Amino acid sequence: MAVITYRQSVHDTLRDEMRRDEDVFLMGEEIGVFEGSYKITAGLLEEFGPTRVRDAPISEEGFVGAAIGAAMLGLRPVVEVMTINFILLAMDQIVNCAAKIHYMFGGQSKVPLVIRTPGGGGQQLSATHSQNLEVWFAHVPGLKVVAPSTPADARGLLKASIRDDDPVIFLENLALYNTKGEVAEDGPDEGILQIGTADVKRPGTDITIVSYSRLAAVAMNVAQQLAEHGCAGAQDRRGGSPAAVREGDGAGGAADGATPDRRRAGDARCLRRQAGEWRGVRWLRSPCRV
Repeated sequence: MAVITYRQSVHDTLRDEMRRDEDVFLMGEEIGVFEGSYKITAGLLEEFGPTRVRDAPISEEGFVGAAIGAAMLGLRPVVEVMTINFILLAMDQIVNCAAKIHYMFGGQSKVPLVIRTPGGGGQQLSATHSQNLEVWFAHVPGLKVVAPSTPADARGLLKASIRDDDPVIFLENLALYNTKGEVAEDGPDEGILQIGTADVKRPGTDITIVSYSRLAAVAMNVAQQLAEHGCAGAQDRRGGSPAAVREGDGAGGAADGATPDRRRAGDARCLRRQAGEWRGVRWLRSPCRV
């Protein structure tokens, strides 16, 4: 096991997947010569060349659309949108094209596309650069949304995303880039995590705190502090769907949802509704709080 940063884990996984599969290529603004705004793609242009590490113009709709076309023709593009705030400029391509092509073509065409994008608040980047918009994409049929919270999960989920035949929105919280954690030094086909499954960080019988991305670590700290008052658990959803939350597995009592999204109409409300369906049926003994 190696202890590396979240940033390094994403970088190493991109490099390893490009070495494994020649159909994998990168595209985005300033990811080549400048090596990316957050240095995720450092050294990759030198190793793989400009054909597979492609600097794109400042036109999110244009290069996301180009990546969708490349994916339809059999390549596996990994697009970097500089921040999730800029992804708004490519919404038509993502929501009306990437997410729907497989269905509209009767399953004859696949879109194995990954869109990586950092986001989140608390970095003093002003209102227009500090948003959490993942819940928008979680509501779109045809898209998969993942948001790993640890370097190990970033590696396992990025591997799975690149190999998936459906479009995946891969979210990286800015506050996590310098966090460290253990990552297995695995082979190219090892350590792949299943998209859409939660991770029980800490089992609990009195309350279970559910979150994802940066707040998964906060949820774990809260659960540890509550341990002296009862058996508190924490689950990491690893993505944008409340459906990933696992019943059983040491989870129980009450459910508390921690989310970086807005309280009104956010995904935590979906979690609350889902938890309400469990109440009195399996393990939930009191209403979910958001």
